[in-house]
Amino acid sequence: MYRSVLSIFMFLTLQPIGASAATAEVSERELRETIDRLVGFGTRHTLSDTKSETRGIGAARRYGAARFAEFSKSCGGCLVVEAPSSMMTSPRVPVPAEIVDVLAIQRGTSDPDRVVIISAHIDSRNSDVMDNSGDAPGANDDGSGSAAVIEAARVLSRQKFPATIVYALLSGEEQGLLGGKLLAETAKTKSWRVEAVLNNDIVGNSGGSSGTRDDRTVRVFSEGTKATETPEQAGRRRYNGGEVDSPARNLSRFIAGLEGKSGLRVEQVYRTDRFGRGGDQVPMLAAGFPSVRITERQENYDRQHQNVRTENGRKFGDTVDGVDFPYLAKVTRLNIAALAALAGAPAPPSGVIVEGAVTPDTKLSWKPVAGAKSYRVWWRPTTAATWTTSRDVPGDTTSIVLPGIDIDTWFFGVSAVSADGLSSPVVYPGPAGAFFAEPAAPTG
Repeated sequence: MYRSVLSIFMFLTLQPIGASAATAEVSERELRETIDRLVGFGTRHTLSDTKSETRGIGAARRYGAARFAEFSKSCGGCLVVEAPSSMMTSPRVPVPAEIVDVLAIQRGTSDPDRVVIISAHIDSRNSDVMDNSGDAPGANDDGSGSAAVIEAARVLSRQKFPATIVYALLSGEEQGLLGGKLLAETAKTKSWRVEAVLNNDIVGNSGGSSGTRDDRTVRVFSEGTKATETPEQAGRRRYNGGEVDSPARNLSRFIAGLEGKSGLRVEQVYRTDRFGRGGDQVPMLAAGFPSVRITERQENYDRQHQNVRTENGRKFGDTVDGVDFPYLAKVTRLNIAALAALAGAPAPPSGVIVEGAVTPDTKLSWKPVAGAKSYRVWWRPTTAATWTTSRDVPGDTTSIVLPGIDIDTWFFGVSAVSADGLSSPVVYPGPAGAFFAEPAAPTG
């Protein structure tokens, strides 16, 4: 069965059972209370006080852990709260300091080693990145992302999913993406098969420095080619294609397909991050984990990395009055819809291969996926930004020949579909599009 663009859109906006109710449970009041508490710690600078119960990064981290523990108690212990730590240095941490992430792990019911992550950094900063004592409210950067993570845990911990969901509050982002590096190390140590990372950084403001206001759009940034690509893989990709089909890019397309569930338009940006800037998704990508950055459409630079002050009637500083809570609620709903869809669907297929040189037909094959009732084979013109056509294949089949669809003119992909119609992201063939690292071929 072939699918039109309209039917594809209808398919992509399907959700897991209960996901609509979950997005409806997002509370602006909860988001505001979380940000008020975070701002109330005065500063959350990574090198600030770790012992005080009322001020500094330590108090903020303990607050996040306490909220996760509260949710876990309500769901009968469904969340395991952990605080991995490491002594780290960077140009902004000249003396070794303990970097601590706060994680809530909601273990999957049938595919627990497959992990989807929502992350944000809990630390804040002033104009001087080394100022660890002055007030640094960090309401939007990144109190907004932290509030979205905590709210996602509150809402989704009431449901069960095949895959594991990890809610991550990271430290040390402003000091060199240290929390993201620690999260990547933690994922590797635990042997997580990370399918997706949704990094939320600066997601609560709708009014930009230009004076433009946009509370209807959110940006999703995704890398084009894998950070882990080998020279051999790069050569094959340059010749045969795949520059716009990394797993992060197809994760971005997946999220865009869910935009109708949040009241937001998803603007996909084909960059790893904003020009010349970075976030905690970068070390996750460097570790080989598909990751995107979610960020508001209009940034106000007077409210980022600025001491709170007024100069010639112009206000600076990242304070609560700069957060648009109805907008933040919509961004949070998008995250929840994406997490539920990813964790509720089967895993993306692995071992996807495309063949068909010097023939009028194209053959695709892949490895079987646990929980897949069927598969969906996709193709699109090489100049198209999104997938345009698809065909369904029964779940007991792991290959298909597309008669008259030549390999030269199209890009191809495969997704796995559950019995209730939930689809994984599309996987582009070969190493360029693989979501999970393939085992090395035997030698000798």
